[in-house]
Amino acid sequence: MCGLCGELRLDGRSADMAAIQAMTKKLEQRGPDHEGLFSDGGLGFGHRRLSVIDLSEHANQPMVDQELRLVLVFNGAIYNYKALRSELQGLGYHFFSHGDSEVIIKAWHAWGEKCVERLHGMFAFAIWDERKKSLFLARDRLGIKPLYYSLNEQRIRFASNMQALLAGGGVDKSIDPIALHHQFTLHAVIPAPRTILQGIRKLSPGHTMTIDHHGAGEQKRYWSFPATRLDDPLSDREWVDAVHDSLRSAVAKRNDVADVPVGVLLSGGLDSSLLVALLAEAGQSDLRTFSVGFEDAQEESGNEFEYSDQVVKRYSTCHHKFLVPNSEVLKRLPEAVDAMAEPMFGQDAIAFYLLAEQVSKEIKVVQSGQGADEVFGGYFWYPRMMADTQGSPTERFARHYFDRDHSEFQRMIQPAFSGEDHTSKLIGQLLAEPYADTFLDSVLHMDVTTLITDDPVKRVDNMTMAWGLEARVPFLDHELVELAARCPPELKLKGGGKYLLKEISRGIVPDSVIDRPKGYFPMPALKYVRGEFLEFMRDIVTSDVCRQRGIYQQSYIDMLLSAPEMHHTRLKGSKLWHLALLEFWLQRQVDNC
Repeated sequence: MCGLCGELRLDGRSADMAAIQAMTKKLEQRGPDHEGLFSDGGLGFGHRRLSVIDLSEHANQPMVDQELRLVLVFNGAIYNYKALRSELQGLGYHFFSHGDSEVIIKAWHAWGEKCVERLHGMFAFAIWDERKKSLFLARDRLGIKPLYYSLNEQRIRFASNMQALLAGGGVDKSIDPIALHHQFTLHAVIPAPRTILQGIRKLSPGHTMTIDHHGAGEQKRYWSFPATRLDDPLSDREWVDAVHDSLRSAVAKRNDVADVPVGVLLSGGLDSSLLVALLAEAGQSDLRTFSVGFEDAQEESGNEFEYSDQVVKRYSTCHHKFLVPNSEVLKRLPEAVDAMAEPMFGQDAIAFYLLAEQVSKEIKVVQSGQGADEVFGGYFWYPRMMADTQGSPTERFARHYFDRDHSEFQRMIQPAFSGEDHTSKLIGQLLAEPYADTFLDSVLHMDVTTLITDDPVKRVDNMTMAWGLEARVPFLDHELVELAARCPPELKLKGGGKYLLKEISRGIVPDSVIDRPKGYFPMPALKYVRGEFLEFMRDIVTSDVCRQRGIYQQSYIDMLLSAPEMHHTRLKGSKLWHLALLEFWLQRQVDNC
């Protein structure tokens, strides 16, 4: 895992290396082990490295292949790099390093832009072709690794986070009104290519971008998959076995492809518990696991230790457990917001930030359970959507997912940002894509290809990389995702959801963990807003800066402040926290640039 950035001038000038240095500095936490810069006329690269595969200096970046006249900056992990390396050696290529980075360079030289179809893993990278004076950008199929960019007539800049682009200067920092609508409707998800700022965009998952020094170029989608039934249907048992085999493979390759130990973030839920069980099943010794918990609220427990402890006991893992008091949460909250490349409403962002700090003291790489609910139908709203047959697909989805309907958004927002129902329009387009057999197939397909990227996946990347910790997500192995998409949604939702994973877990995960109600990374203080947390949010949304920014209507703020615990979204988030978080993020990330 690393942080990358760069600039390609389109106006004939030399790359602004001072700007690239400023951008690279904002990536330091993502890569604490090495810093590198490269320039070639109008092209400049910056890189911060987290050493995980090939720990030697030969794998430092920017990586320059003088023979091929190619330069690479890369963030991620390629799990099949050894097989690709052997294949490329058979084609006559010679290697000067032993990791996955150089494999990407040779693969691009051998297969061109189609090289991404051969890469199995998570990645964002840029390759500069010195001969053609052309820049190639790529992002992995599921958007596990981020890639932001800013483009105008003078230059294109790109980076692993928005903070780096803002540090480089020259960015239009005005609010994108369409993105703002998505932010407050889709639980802070702003699908690519938009971001909350007009001047910054992000490369879509499963896409590449090619651009030359004259500004000519194009974006291409290189991956898609059907959510349709197989020609030869499988029995329930055959589905369980097929998924079990695919998941075993996904977990094993994420454990084996590293030159440092790999641990597990153990939440106490089914998904992370199953990862521990599969690693133990594969013979992994000295399993290292990590859990975090918070203070209880009257309405909700702040930890799931009673479940994670059972898994730890069963497999005798080397376990680290952290209990964080609310006073520490509030004190550290600004740091977590500073680590957000985009404003995030999910309360578990703070949890992951504080957990990652502790984990990074012990280990560099962990496996995490993100993606299991979206791939295998674990959320409570899926059966509700399937049972709801009234109205259009968009209406069926919105009734159970949207944080606010358009009418409430208009009451919340100042007229300058108001307009049409942009989110319903987008969701309608996504649900109509020709990849699915049924409505729920469409929902799950959209979740995996769009919504998950800018909610749980982005949170895990941002919060772990803030501490130089690499998180690997086996449930988002693209081959597993492709397989699961062909499974009938009725089977996924059987038994309350995630039927396939529950069946795989029988006998290797405690039944009490398998059969427990679906849990979420709990942080009650950001859900049931009261006391110091209420005063913290009140100060933000009533500040002069917030008032002058002119996003929110005062009457809506007053309504939330009068009874904050009564105003929750359909996904059980605090609406006051939503308003406060966006404003706080803008104050810390944008106003100070």
